[in-house]
Amino acid sequence: MSDRSVSKRKQEKRWYTVMAPEQFDRAELGETPADEPEQLYDRTIETTLGELQGDASENNTKLTFRITDLGSDAAYTEFVEHELTRDYLRSLVRRGSSKVESFETVLTSDDHRVQIQPVAFTTKKADHSQERAIRKTMSRIVRETAREHTFDDLIEGIVEGRLSSTIYAEAKTVYPLRRVEIQKLTLEARPEEVAAEEETAVDVDEEDVEVESEE
Repeated sequence: MSDRSVSKRKQEKRWYTVMAPEQFDRAELGETPADEPEQLYDRTIETTLGELQGDASENNTKLTFRITDLGSDAAYTEFVEHELTRDYLRSLVRRGSSKVESFETVLTSDDHRVQIQPVAFTTKKADHSQERAIRKTMSRIVRETAREHTFDDLIEGIVEGRLSSTIYAEAKTVYPLRRVEIQKLTLEARPEEVAAEEETAVDVDEEDVEVESEE
């Protein structure tokens, strides 16, 4: 292929402004190129909460968005992941204390399936029974919160720290805590995907039912 052909192909690339979802005020996430618009679907864009809010103190929170729709010169996204940086999580660990984690897969009130990973840091070393009690409390609050809130409201509550504050307020009565964070939230399935999975599961269950043959 000649240099002219390569240059021509580069010129044919079109740039799209990538927009955050409504719950992030349609903030601009940057620009991305594509030879064909269809190439943009499912492309992921990473940024930090600090970059979106213009607050460097929030750069320890990474956000991932996936392109799901296109306009004439804009690409629209959905939120898919919230994660704290490893460096920040390591900075919260102290000698002589405990780190208690939980991994919960839950459905929101509008049927988005998400995995939420809260983590609690104690003031002193907790024993196994105390760690179990803290983990049980975190699990219950995460499940109740997801069941009572939409996906957008759940994201907002995590980004603004309300869920971690709720866990802290209740779990500290089990054992003294220094801090609670939501270290990760991941969108695992949209409502239509959840519905399709449930329909498939029902079909399989029906096929598994044994029908007695008449003699």
